[in-house]
Amino acid sequence: MAGQSDAMIEKMQLRQSYRNVWHTDLTNAVVADLPWCCLSLWCGPCVSYMLRRRALYNDMSRYVCCAGYMPCSGRCGESQCPEVCLATEVFCCFGNSVASTRFLLQDEFNIQTTQCDNCIIAFMFFLQQLACICSLVACIVGNSELSEVANIISCMSNLVYWTVCSCMQTQHKVEMDKRDGTLDTMSVPPMQQMSRW
Repeated sequence: MAGQSDAMIEKMQLRQSYRNVWHTDLTNAVVADLPWCCLSLWCGPCVSYMLRRRALYNDMSRYVCCAGYMPCSGRCGESQCPEVCLATEVFCCFGNSVASTRFLLQDEFNIQTTQCDNCIIAFMFFLQQLACICSLVACIVGNSELSEVANIISCMSNLVYWTVCSCMQTQHKVEMDKRDGTLDTMSVPPMQQMSRW
């Protein structure tokens, strides 16, 4: 088990030395593909399923739970029924499924996460931890005002979590559009030709 965690730490450190960057960062993901970002917000698990499948080039024989980045990966019977396992992953472990697809794409294309994206992700985690701590303290103390504050922080945490996840999934989609050659990019107009009368 220690060897596996050491390998994961090495892989995380290796990601810091990647030279490529995401085609769009988290702050511009909404602008990059607004309809997809909205779909990701309202149907997050379904979008996560589609993106993981696409990241695997629609070859579900390559599927491993959480893309092989979690300790349980490869021990969940994925090879017998990968579609059901992926559906279970995206609905029961949504955050892990989004992060795993992100790591999969980063490792395939040597993409590093920008400092700005890291700050956004860290803020999301901070709010989740703060909400948990406030809820625990409110439960132990039994103070109704503190409980109300904990509920407000929890709502803020959920709002940030779903927004960041939808922006991440839009970022993944834009990156795969680039990979697959379906990204709408502006091209040089065709050369004009003179016509003779």
